[in-house]
Amino acid sequence: MEIKKVRLGRTGLTVTKTAFGALPVQRIDRTDAKKLLRRAYDSGINYFDTANAYTDSEEKLGEALEDVRHSIVISTKSSGADKKTIQAHIEESLRRLKTDYIDLFQFHNPAQLPDVNDPDGPFAAALEAKRKGYVRHIGITNHRLKVALAAVDSGNFETMQFPFCYLSSDKEIDLVNRCKAADMGFIAMKGLSGGMLNNAAACYAFMQGYDNVVPIWGIQHEWELDQWLELTEKNQQMTPELQSVIDNDRRELAHNFCRSCGYCLPCTAGIDIPQAARMAMLLRRSPYQPYMTDEWYAKMHKVEDCIHCNVCKSRCPYELDTPELLQSMLKDYDEFYAQHHNDK
Repeated sequence: MEIKKVRLGRTGLTVTKTAFGALPVQRIDRTDAKKLLRRAYDSGINYFDTANAYTDSEEKLGEALEDVRHSIVISTKSSGADKKTIQAHIEESLRRLKTDYIDLFQFHNPAQLPDVNDPDGPFAAALEAKRKGYVRHIGITNHRLKVALAAVDSGNFETMQFPFCYLSSDKEIDLVNRCKAADMGFIAMKGLSGGMLNNAAACYAFMQGYDNVVPIWGIQHEWELDQWLELTEKNQQMTPELQSVIDNDRRELAHNFCRSCGYCLPCTAGIDIPQAARMAMLLRRSPYQPYMTDEWYAKMHKVEDCIHCNVCKSRCPYELDTPELLQSMLKDYDEFYAQHHNDK
């Protein structure tokens, strides 16, 4: 299959607009992961995104695609905060990926931009790796709009990876446009909003409207790969029906909703915040029976243990009032549970 390719900003890398997010392959065994990754490559996908922190994702990618290394583009990431750690992570990634170079190295969601003038800082390590040929291009990922905008303005990064989907606000769309104006590649993560969106065709069609955006779809199962390949082959465009789905979802979700990024964790009181904070939507947008168990009832009622330290609120890159949101979700859950718990 011939898949549409996109120039990834000033990196000059040409990547398939249907790209493979390899975080989920850490959840499957090596045989299945290799089969899935290889099938993606054989189907025409040439861009694979992973990270040092994704347990064995890099190793699986290396095992599956070592022999076609020069036909693909690989990006990986490190959240290291100093030169020594970044150097170690790059060396580890090269070994795991079974390669002698990384096409795109990304700073993994830093709370603030790395200081380009610090000789012992993380940026110094990336520059040194680039000089040695271990890294070809340097980018950044983030969930914080202020940091992302500062990264664009700095001119020090060739790509931006940021959450982007059809629930994104005008501010996020402005970020996409600013990246385009700066010739900075834009890589869209969380195109399904952390699993909140369940119409793949609508998600795909939305991305088609942005010629500089490369979505990395997180893929764990064959059926997930099938759906993206089918939409790619069909060249799914926006239709009135899909626009209606998007409009309805925006009315329902595009306000104070949790994106499940997990940066609120760990919780002082042991609350599973990313799941609890989106429970009302999960109950109505996915099979609800698994959440009607005694185990889930107890997990949701951990919300009552909240000590209102507001640490989660301070960490949230989307500036949500997390404690208030949790209380709202618990109320919705209890009402739903009273009606449906016998359905389990």
